[in-house]
Amino acid sequence: MTVVLLLLGVLVLIIGGCACVVWAERGGPRWARVVATVTLTASELLRSSDKKRRRGLNSGSQGDD
Repeated sequence: MTVVLLLLGVLVLIIGGCACVVWAERGGPRWARVVATVTLTASELLRSSDKKRRRGLNSGSQGDD
């Protein structure tokens, strides 16, 4: 039950962050722009760490030839 609540909380934060990105794009209040910036920065960090992880996995598998 605790895991479900935790995942639900994360989902609410993600949806709220996406809503703030859209709202800030349309000229929302300052706090929405701050939340949008945090959301987009977190997205970029996750994307770049995933790319680095994939590169590490690919280079390790090629050494077996």
